[in-house]
Amino acid sequence: MPNIIRLIAGFALLGGAVALFIFGFWPWGIVAVLLGIIVLVTYFFNENMLLAQWFLRKDNMPKAKMFLDRITNYETQLIKVQHGYYNLLIGLIESRTAPMQSEKYFKKSLALGMQMDHNIALAKLSLAGIAMAKRNKREATMYLAEAKKADKNKLLADQIKQMKDQMGMMDKQQQVRYR
Repeated sequence: MPNIIRLIAGFALLGGAVALFIFGFWPWGIVAVLLGIIVLVTYFFNENMLLAQWFLRKDNMPKAKMFLDRITNYETQLIKVQHGYYNLLIGLIESRTAPMQSEKYFKKSLALGMQMDHNIALAKLSLAGIAMAKRNKREATMYLAEAKKADKNKLLADQIKQMKDQMGMMDKQQQVRYR
């Protein structure tokens, strides 16, 4: 449902609730207020994005992809704040099947902007992993440092440490090859 229709329906339900309160139908007025609030909340939090995030946490990639595929044109169906998160979710799903092709989604999510620092850190950590897979140590080190800086609550500290250890192993493998 387009966002403008959500706003119109939400405010119409709230207006109807006020009319029900005025005419003395309190129970129906309360129900109309609750429905109006739910409709207005879906303006800010798209239900397909919420369900995709939930299935992503449950590690059910096909269902998460199904709900993200329901968003046909994210620029019109989502508010501007959610554009970066949409690309981040697509990138996370793509990284399971085609890691090298998910790079464009992570870069686009960073370009569009995200408000939460741990999501920025997650995108940069994923880009560091892709750079390591491409054997680009300098770029991987840069993304890893940026991810560590963005991870203020230390939610990804273990993953960052593991990635640094893997980079050390990558150096040792290259030294063995050249001997």
